[in-house]
Amino acid sequence: MSGRTVLVTGVSRDLGRSCARSLASDPSVDRVIGVDVMPPRGDIGDVQFVRADIRNPVIAKVIAREDVDTVVHMSVIATPGSAGARGTMKELNVIGTMQLLAACQKAESLRQLVVKSTTTVYGASNRDPAMFTEDLEPRRPARTGYSKDVAEVEAYVRGFARRRPDVTVTTLRCANVIGPRVVSPVTSYFRLPVIPTVLGFDPRLQFLHEHDLNRVLRHAVGAGIHGTFNIAGDGVLMLSQALRRLQRPGVPLPGIAFGGLGSALRSARTADLSPELVQFLTYGRGVDTSRMRAELGFEPRYSTAEAFDEFASTLPPTGGRTERLLAAVAERLPEVNDDRPPALTLAGGSDG
Repeated sequence: MSGRTVLVTGVSRDLGRSCARSLASDPSVDRVIGVDVMPPRGDIGDVQFVRADIRNPVIAKVIAREDVDTVVHMSVIATPGSAGARGTMKELNVIGTMQLLAACQKAESLRQLVVKSTTTVYGASNRDPAMFTEDLEPRRPARTGYSKDVAEVEAYVRGFARRRPDVTVTTLRCANVIGPRVVSPVTSYFRLPVIPTVLGFDPRLQFLHEHDLNRVLRHAVGAGIHGTFNIAGDGVLMLSQALRRLQRPGVPLPGIAFGGLGSALRSARTADLSPELVQFLTYGRGVDTSRMRAELGFEPRYSTAEAFDEFASTLPPTGGRTERLLAAVAERLPEVNDDRPPALTLAGGSDG
């Protein structure tokens, strides 16, 4: 299909900007319009930037004026830190999506909507199946935070699909995106010089390389296939394996101490261990990607382990003298009914 005009939301952030640039290089796309409340922080190449807030009905005028036929929604954010506060984050995620979909519903030119969602919508608990398929619901429905926002966003997207059956709607539930340039709650956690873990748990992790994210978004725009798809690299990686690959020390903490440390790190703006991320780092999560291959026709170039290895290769090991780091961790821990000090686990050994 030629002569396409694609609008991408959330281009002020790195993933949205790189997605827009990738789409602009596609020969089947004539124009890419990037929309956000703030200008992009880097070069956007041939992407046309329009300063607009998707929470405002003015977005409908942008879509109509530019004769947009495809919308790629990348503006669902995972942390209140980048938005200013939890209330602002919810406005951007939920109210922004509602306004965008209202604008899309009125746009006669619109033929396709691609939404970047996340596997966080499945949650993480001790009742989870080995692998979530797209038809399964979370065992414990989210009540707060990012996971609740994502669930609401997907519900609004499904409603839009019913109201506009002439529009192809593709929802991509992406595993945690990782890469040397990615800044997210998960990558900030792995960048800590000493990495806290939950005592007694070794969660399964799945990742999606940042280049594969751009590839799948571009593929979805070109393929025009309706449906919801789990997107992740092949295989899983245990947290203990990830620490050994990073060559960074880990300190196992009781669950209550891990949650308390998460609050302290969030206050210090060192890392954002939100309640849903704490659950993920306790129980892990696995998703089935059969539909991604069979129906969407997409194959990631990086496995979960390969994506993590490239990320890890950019970080210096911190497995040397860690006394001061551990002391700083201990100062921030809440009191627990256990007089034993947390054990230090150093990276090393085989990665089985």
